[in-house]
Amino acid sequence: MSDSLQGSHHLNGSDDEKTYHSIEIDPSLASRVWLKLDLFLLPVISAIHLLSYLGRTNIGNARIAGLQRDLQMTDKQYSIALTLTYVSNIFAELPSNLLLRVIGPNYLLPTLVVSWGLVATLQGVVTSYSGLLACRFFLGLCEGGAFPGVVLYLTYFYPRAKITTRVSAFFASASLSGAFSGIVAYGIIHMDGIGGRAGWRWIFILEGAFTIACGLVIHFLLPRDVMAVRFLHPAEREYVARQVSESGGEKFEWREVRKALVAPHVWILSVLLFFAGAILFGLAFFTPSIVQSLGYTAARSQLMTVPPFAVAFVFSMTTAYLCDKYPIRGLVCIVTSVMSLIGFIMFLTSSSATTRYGSLFLTIPSVYTSTPTLGSWNASNSAPHVRRATAIAVGFMVTSAGGLLSTWLLGSLSTAPGYVLATKVLVAFSGAMLVGSVLCIGYFMWMNWRKRKMTGREVKEMDGDLAPSFTYLL
Repeated sequence: MSDSLQGSHHLNGSDDEKTYHSIEIDPSLASRVWLKLDLFLLPVISAIHLLSYLGRTNIGNARIAGLQRDLQMTDKQYSIALTLTYVSNIFAELPSNLLLRVIGPNYLLPTLVVSWGLVATLQGVVTSYSGLLACRFFLGLCEGGAFPGVVLYLTYFYPRAKITTRVSAFFASASLSGAFSGIVAYGIIHMDGIGGRAGWRWIFILEGAFTIACGLVIHFLLPRDVMAVRFLHPAEREYVARQVSESGGEKFEWREVRKALVAPHVWILSVLLFFAGAILFGLAFFTPSIVQSLGYTAARSQLMTVPPFAVAFVFSMTTAYLCDKYPIRGLVCIVTSVMSLIGFIMFLTSSSATTRYGSLFLTIPSVYTSTPTLGSWNASNSAPHVRRATAIAVGFMVTSAGGLLSTWLLGSLSTAPGYVLATKVLVAFSGAMLVGSVLCIGYFMWMNWRKRKMTGREVKEMDGDLAPSFTYLL
């Protein structure tokens, strides 16, 4: 080991009870390590999430380009098609996360990318409503493991204090995909008639083919774990491994799954993620339709969706940096909940197209910031590996359930241009997120206080995130 790297383990009894690592390292070397990982891993991870989000939500662009008309679908049938994606998605998330370490992320994640790319492409050749339903079901099945999988994968390389910025960095690719999808769709719909195909079909075909190609490349770029990262020196790999090893028990044990399923904070955060999911996917799927309902043409609407998502990218990255620098995850969730509340009230109470469009600059940035913050908050406060994997999967299963609800709220249950019922529900969800964020901060503060009061016997009985040496991040 190099002179600049020295490590000492702090154990509570056996190795299985190990809960904390303290590392002394040259600060310049530490900075280089994280920079190397950021430059190599984050672009690849961001690409996976961007492709996943693009494949799931570009149906919103295809809808206003003629999909619903050509397949002779009612609003209710459109909502059913979106719902099927989330049904299969929910069932895939937990098994996929538990299998990630067994199969290896370098195999599982690229395989999922290629699979959903193929299904996404097939959407461009369907000729019936039933064919679209089949595609949406398998799309959700293939994409289910992507979001929780990449969050879990990042915990292999980054310690808790650094995870929020990285999760937000790849999640910001979702806001970029919203902007990117609008720009690309604007260009692609002008291919209408080429090859005898409608413009909306080319949206699916071209973006799906691009996804397949990217998935094949990603296989050769993803390392299985930190020890397989070739661009790090042995001392750097050991430093990273020690930094991320906050607790022992890396092998799979069902008792760790059970501990995650009964942890109060997992369910508090999951409820908040349900509300966030309803808002997030509602806006992701229906922003093109919302903008078109304000009086813009289909082509113009594609372009008008770009600015709010671009603002969301900048805002989410700024707050993510602050979250990792200061203990303000809960505060960020409070602020974004207030932003969302104001935005939806503006949309609900105003009849001005300009004001309604302006409300998107509050609602979209707020939810594209709160969702990754909640996800990383959940991951950072769960340990060891199996408990964390379960907590992440549960959180995003519930997020998908919120997305399922959104397909009906903004689909057949609320009609353009007012979307009155949906907006009222989303106002209530924003308010609930505000209250829930305050409660979550209070719970973590109480748990940290309780740990400081533990006796010697209690200390020995607690492990993972329940151990006294594990401080919950606020």
